[in-house]
Amino acid sequence: MEELHGFLESIVYSQPDNGFTVARLKVPKQKELVTIVGVLPGVQPGETLRCQGHWKHHPQHGKQFEVASFEWKSPEDAVGIQKYLESGMVRGIGPIYAERIVKQFGTKTLEVIEHSPERLSEIPGIGEKRIEKIVQSWNEQRQIRTVMIFLRGHGVSPAYAQKIFKKYGDQSIQIVQENPYRLAKEIQGIGFKSADLIAEALGLEKRAPARLEAGLEHALWMLAGEGHSCFPTAGLKARAAEMLEVEEALLDVPLETLTRNGLLVVEDETVWTKIFYSCEVGIAREMARLAYHPPRLRAVDQERALVWVEELQRIQLAPEQREAVKAGVSQKLAIITGGPGTGKSTITKAILAITEKLSSRIWLAAPTGRAAKRMAEICRRKTFTIHSMLEMDFTSGGFKRGKQNPLECDLLIVDEASMIDTMLLYSLLKAVPSHARLLLIGDVDQLPSVGAGSVLKDLIDSGRLPVHRLKQIFRQAAHSRIIVNAHRIQEGQFPELSNGAESDFLFINCEDPAEIVAKIVHLVKEELPTTHKLHPLEEIQVLSPMKRGPIGIEQLNQHLQKALNPAASLGKGSSRMGQTFYVGDKVMQIRNNYQKEVYNGDIGRVLCIDSVEGFLVVRFDEKEVEYDLHELDELVLAYAVSVHKYQGSECPCIVMPIHTSHYKLLKKNLLYTAVTRGKRRVILIGSKKAVALAIKSESGEELRHTGLKSFLEKELAPREGTAATSTSLALDEQMTLQI
Repeated sequence: MEELHGFLESIVYSQPDNGFTVARLKVPKQKELVTIVGVLPGVQPGETLRCQGHWKHHPQHGKQFEVASFEWKSPEDAVGIQKYLESGMVRGIGPIYAERIVKQFGTKTLEVIEHSPERLSEIPGIGEKRIEKIVQSWNEQRQIRTVMIFLRGHGVSPAYAQKIFKKYGDQSIQIVQENPYRLAKEIQGIGFKSADLIAEALGLEKRAPARLEAGLEHALWMLAGEGHSCFPTAGLKARAAEMLEVEEALLDVPLETLTRNGLLVVEDETVWTKIFYSCEVGIAREMARLAYHPPRLRAVDQERALVWVEELQRIQLAPEQREAVKAGVSQKLAIITGGPGTGKSTITKAILAITEKLSSRIWLAAPTGRAAKRMAEICRRKTFTIHSMLEMDFTSGGFKRGKQNPLECDLLIVDEASMIDTMLLYSLLKAVPSHARLLLIGDVDQLPSVGAGSVLKDLIDSGRLPVHRLKQIFRQAAHSRIIVNAHRIQEGQFPELSNGAESDFLFINCEDPAEIVAKIVHLVKEELPTTHKLHPLEEIQVLSPMKRGPIGIEQLNQHLQKALNPAASLGKGSSRMGQTFYVGDKVMQIRNNYQKEVYNGDIGRVLCIDSVEGFLVVRFDEKEVEYDLHELDELVLAYAVSVHKYQGSECPCIVMPIHTSHYKLLKKNLLYTAVTRGKRRVILIGSKKAVALAIKSESGEELRHTGLKSFLEKELAPREGTAATSTSLALDEQMTLQI
């Protein structure tokens, strides 16, 4: 093994997920910079590196030094110190201040920052607040570096050292040494495998009870990530045994221990995590509470109310729509489901108009910001996201609204109910007062929620709640090929692909992935903005079934970013988690952040990037949100997004590749959901074989393991002297609506 040491001139590429880095090293007595490649987490320009490794020749990039291991030390000369501070690792110091500071203090700069930071006030423009920020950042970086060195010494990339330090502070190393599996539970982005590597390096045996217990829990949470709120015991043990590389029999005792300690629940050869069991049982009990409690809203003369609302809104309701409206103004609990063009919006507005004559305490909500905004536009009433309506309590980590502080409503209407997962529905139901009516509206044939569970489907399949399924496509909607084809897809029929000039549903046949990408870029950048006057960022959304691959979300985002954002060619961006953001980029929030009041699926635009202060600002609709650079893993580029992430949103034009390379995810409900996201135009690019595969494939939701249906059947079973549903409750006191 050879050795190379020198001054780190610049970083060409860095992948924080695994620490892989391409950098330029200035080696003494050599004129040309040397390219080094390898796992080099946390290195910064200006540092001195001593690397061990081998020389190799890359066919495209030429001679490189492949690093197997390395040591670093802080820069010692003025040039290195300036490079080091220019890198942005210390918040409050950018290129301008780095030059001024080094000019003032020379090789003593780092010593001044470490021991005499008050002397920084000698630099014009640096005041007390900036010095405080510099000192805080410097101390954090020093401690983070210690954590990085510790993690690297145990064979794991310390890309997440900043998060570990933020969570555990000075106790980071002690906690990791005592129980490395806490990282997998408590640090976003660190998985069981990484924690397992640390445990192995610390000497924990493969069959150690702590490892087996952590592995079982992790396997069950991984299954929750796939949508299962519970899982058959045998299947869980098989999955965990394969992951842990141990015999299944060894997992019996750890499973009993976890169950005895209340971390897991086992019933009827099925295993839940404690939280999902509590949520599913809780949903059933809360539904029963609402169903068996009389409503505050008085009953109405339904036929007279229908005649009145038809005259008021100048509409003629179809028979199935009339029944749905009747349910919405009489049933304590009701579900209305149907595809596009079946009149869900018309029904909602009619129910609202009638109920407004009885009460002003009507609340509207939807799972996402975009869905809430669309509902507000349709109903012309204030609409909340479910999260904002429940009011996050940052002290407890839960919601302020609940049993002790219920919502002040007589009627709650929730749209896009298919997107609600198990945990969110339980939180919502606890906040609904017993006297209120609850109406859930959604399309059960769409993809199920991103989170675990299949609650809308389970509520319907339980047979315990009034359900109104809308099937008739109305005259205006019947002229839309988007809607007609959506229903054909849902019914398992091949969509009509003849491409007329005026058609709102187009199919472009193309088999080659590279050509598909080129066509998508041309459509979004040139053709659609020119021929249909569509804004490439605001009115066109590219969807893709898969994240990776040549026509996956990641690759499409790289191509579209380069094509649509001129700032990308200037190279002045901010990199994090393997992606670089530039001013003007279209981005998406990928997890709920209650403090910032931005939620999973929210789409915005990057307004500014301040590398000196270390933050980035994104505009979401009318709201501007600031992110520290270490928080950028909450954002992804959104020129292209997954169908699941875009559920609940709509766009004038949807463009989606559909190719046989996506076969694992080509499901009927995925294609159906994608097509129904387009308001005026849908363009599919790919092969007819891929379309056929999607239509013939069973929907992924049918494979989800949940316990909610059986819990609902038990809790809402007919009681002696009490109706099984709330139908009779609404009819106890028939009173005429005065209009």
